[in-house]
Amino acid sequence: MTTPILQAENVVKTFGQGHALVRAVDGVSLELQQGEMVTITGPSGSGKTTLVSILGALLRADSGKVVIDGTDISTLSEAGLSALRARTIGFVFQSFNLLEALSVRENVLFPAHLAPGGVKAAAPRADEILEKLGLAERRHALPRTLSGGEKQRVAIARALINEPRLIIADEPTGNLDSKSGQNVLMVLHDIARDDGRGVLIVTHDRRVEDVADRILWLEDGKLRDRKLDAHEWVRDPVCNMAIDSWTSEIFIDHGEARYHFCSERCRERFTATPETYITHLSNNRAALERRS
Repeated sequence: MTTPILQAENVVKTFGQGHALVRAVDGVSLELQQGEMVTITGPSGSGKTTLVSILGALLRADSGKVVIDGTDISTLSEAGLSALRARTIGFVFQSFNLLEALSVRENVLFPAHLAPGGVKAAAPRADEILEKLGLAERRHALPRTLSGGEKQRVAIARALINEPRLIIADEPTGNLDSKSGQNVLMVLHDIARDDGRGVLIVTHDRRVEDVADRILWLEDGKLRDRKLDAHEWVRDPVCNMAIDSWTSEIFIDHGEARYHFCSERCRERFTATPETYITHLSNNRAALERRS
């Protein structure tokens, strides 16, 4: 078995102290293989941004271990972390982060200033990447003249210029229309499959689930593998809110079924008159079956 491009073991990151202490990342472990595309999803405030910052060597963990391309990043100085990011990791951001005064080609080549050989050595590679991503005719255009989908493809090309083994994309489709978003997802998918890179995507976009190898769910700083852990959405029988049955801590076993609730208030209402809500839930299910 090949060595993972990214390994995290029991990573913890906290903010605040005492009663205000928040465990933004709470004992997270994961692996990402070459040629694999993995998605991290979860509700807002679940710790996704903090986790991806740690995995991308942008933020140090309080404890635990992160190994990128065989290097334990906790052993590196700030200069060493910067060199690792330039050599091994390509970042793709929701807001594109293109330099408005530079052309498409110049934006793509910008990280090459930090790579061996510099811009001169990377220039042929930039032209090849732009051709592959359908941007060859736009290489001299300024960012303000590009569509959202084109800007994100430029950002992906820039992430690839130093030939990193790991691509980290933070909400890469967040500012795109549905068609452009789908195109960007397929580009990232092909980067994993065709180039053998590890691709880690943090997103709320449910379309990623159709092309990802694994879908990891992060909530309250804890990570679960939806495919392995049988993550399942159910409905609160009182208010009909969608509930993650894997992480739900408010539930009742009634008869032969388990019912999950969004709050203690809904559980109390159910407990008072369970038959009312069970009948309502059964009627809704029957209506859905008739429609299908």
